[in-house]
Amino acid sequence: MITVGPMPPEKLAYALARYSRSPDSIQQSIDWVKSHDSSKFLESFYFQYGHASIADLGHVALSWEGVSEIAAIEIEDEQLWDGQARSSRYQDFSRSGFVTPPGLDAVQTETYQAAGRRLLETYREIHGRMVEALSAKLPRPESMKPDAYQRNIAARAFDVARYVLFLGIPTGVGQVTSIRTLEKQIRRMRSSEYGEVRAVAEEAAQACAETPHCPWRTDVQEEALAPTLAKYVDPDPYPGQARADLAQWAAENLPIASGETPHAVVLTKTADPLADIAATLLYAVTDRPFQELHETVSEWGRARQAEVLEVALRARARRDELLREFRGGPYAFDMLIDIGAYRDMHRHRRCHQTRQAFTWQHGFAVPQGLVEAGLESIYRTALREAQAAAEQLPAGTAHYLLPFAAKGRFLFKMDFAEAEYIAKLRSGVKGHFSYRDVAWRMKVEMDRVDPELGRLIAATPPWVEDPLVR
Repeated sequence: MITVGPMPPEKLAYALARYSRSPDSIQQSIDWVKSHDSSKFLESFYFQYGHASIADLGHVALSWEGVSEIAAIEIEDEQLWDGQARSSRYQDFSRSGFVTPPGLDAVQTETYQAAGRRLLETYREIHGRMVEALSAKLPRPESMKPDAYQRNIAARAFDVARYVLFLGIPTGVGQVTSIRTLEKQIRRMRSSEYGEVRAVAEEAAQACAETPHCPWRTDVQEEALAPTLAKYVDPDPYPGQARADLAQWAAENLPIASGETPHAVVLTKTADPLADIAATLLYAVTDRPFQELHETVSEWGRARQAEVLEVALRARARRDELLREFRGGPYAFDMLIDIGAYRDMHRHRRCHQTRQAFTWQHGFAVPQGLVEAGLESIYRTALREAQAAAEQLPAGTAHYLLPFAAKGRFLFKMDFAEAEYIAKLRSGVKGHFSYRDVAWRMKVEMDRVDPELGRLIAATPPWVEDPLVR
């Protein structure tokens, strides 16, 4: 067993790639890399010849600070990604201010900022009053130290107060990714509908060409982080164009929607890959439930199902990967849940996720604890005012005022092992009540669709509580 010390990401990728192509030892490969140009190797074999696995061998650690929750969602939206964001369950966001999206005129800026200030004022008020209500409802056990009790009460109060945090709230995201994933991430973000996200992607590309901002050692001269990568991160136009083509096809060809509002979590077990992919492609560009789309598509002939895929592939260039909607698993959970719960569920990378466009049309979640504390009126008033302000803003920037309480549609496809893992983990008493409910509903849906497998899921019902456990 031979360990390798920290190396610049591109040189590490070069050394390990050469190691796989040579009889030399790893030490000899590292010595070779010290005297040869890794950028030329990567430019030839990764970017020109398409040996993409080479770029999986070099990893980069970096952080985005002060970005909006919208940008954080875009940053984290990679399956082969490891990272953490600031937690809205444990940190006080009342003094963080908020990100004002680019592209607003003076009147729109004032409208947005006034609404943001009002939401943060409500956040502070709800948190303070929830601390009082929870302290009265849950007296400190003699076995619990006062400081631990106060932390638990404050955290449980944040669980409720976070519903009025909004997507313009600033956060921080730290990640460790391969060069290959970072390249995909930057190219995808440079084609985002959000100006902030495009700017963040530009800054990330520039940072790759520079030395690390936070070196571990200050007594040595650091090399540039990933200078070759920085040259090859042009915007990726294919996903956006493909979804625009699909949206037009859906508008022209789909029957009138049923208008039915399904349960918060609905499981569809898919068996036909063609129908599944076609339904998923249409899900991403509409506001319809997945089960409705899947049933509709399943009734079509094979040629019409294939036509949807052909529309999605029309703008694809030779090196473009298939859209994520082509990936899947036998269990498709369509979730109509609040954005806060989605932010927690979004962390599960071993499933394939498809998000519909953010919207105000699905209404808001109302925490029961907030109602019991007599705070429903100020809560609903704050949300109504935020929605009224958002209606005066351009479509994309209006999303920045969406509170975590707003509901959206999110599709999670997975195998049974991942469904069991999520339902068991996320239903535990330490979790936030919103995703505990989601996890329990996943268990209930599995009982309905595949009872022999559903009985194997040891999920905890949401009515089993221990609020002083974190």
